Amino acid sequence: MKKITIAAASIAAAFMVGPVTTVGPASAQSPVVIKFSHVVAPETPKGKGAEKFKELAEKYTNGKVKVEVYPNSQLYKDKEEVEALQLGAVQMLAPSLAKFGPLGVKEFEVFDIPYIMPDKAALKRVTHGEVGKKLLAKLEPKGIKGLAYWDNGFKIMSANRPLHKPEDFRGLKMRIQSSKVLEAQMRALGAIPQVMAFSEVYQALQTGVVDGTENPPSNMYTQKMNEVQKHATLSNHGYLGYAVIVNKKFWEGLPDDVRGQLEKAMAEATDYANDIAQKENDDALAAMKKAGTTNFYTLTAEETAAWRKALDPVADEIGNRVGKDLIAEFRKEAAASGK
Repeated sequence: MKKITIAAASIAAAFMVGPVTTVGPASAQSPVVIKFSHVVAPETPKGKGAEKFKELAEKYTNGKVKVEVYPNSQLYKDKEEVEALQLGAVQMLAPSLAKFGPLGVKEFEVFDIPYIMPDKAALKRVTHGEVGKKLLAKLEPKGIKGLAYWDNGFKIMSANRPLHKPEDFRGLKMRIQSSKVLEAQMRALGAIPQVMAFSEVYQALQTGVVDGTENPPSNMYTQKMNEVQKHATLSNHGYLGYAVIVNKKFWEGLPDDVRGQLEKAMAEATDYANDIAQKENDDALAAMKKAGTTNFYTLTAEETAAWRKALDPVADEIGNRVGKDLIAEFRKEAAASGK
């Protein structure tokens, strides 16, 4: 039933945007509409990046393009949005990198491997390097064009009991995105992974359907998860980033001059979103500490070593799924950025 609903939406979208994307006199009168859908709050780095792209795209195309931003799962939830893009119901998304595994492009799950990304310098090296380009290219056979990587920083763990040692996770139901790597991560800690749409997490935490989750501070704060989580550990164990993607047929059907201006707008919006990510997370963490509803804990060196030891087997476990050569290449590029 859900697929039928999305398909119906795509048909409606075709009637709405099809005529205005036609090259000719009509296109000079009516703007090309880009529906940009995402699942997080407007106040997050991704939300602000989407608004910046809207501002710049409309400015640089002199009104030839109109960008409509739909945050907070207003149009589609996690599992629905990529299919909606493929069908043409929306034109642009910025899904987390874990979203591509269920699509069949499981190589993106390399980003989910615990502790694979040592710092932001490593991130830039990977996303701007050959690995990043190769991964985006794998989306094209799926009818998707990858435009950019957007950053949202490193994740922290939260639950209603302290999480200092790996054994503290035993038996906890931990919400994750749909990712085999994240499933393996939680199992390695002794937790029970629960795949769930992002828009449903707050209520699930509030009602005890799940016990905890992982997020960058900005996502935790803007979704008010700190109101329903008593403890959080500043573990920085994993990375959360996004790929900005468009419907390939739509993108390639745009006039060259319009597409060029949109590429310029995306490049600048990407720099903007990535530049503010760290500050947004720092500000969110400070605000949650001030609210006092969650106790934030920083791991000691010994505790960090114990987490790493517990999570080291994850890379080996999913090596055949993601690709052992890809993991090695990823680690090589990440390490090179620290030189």
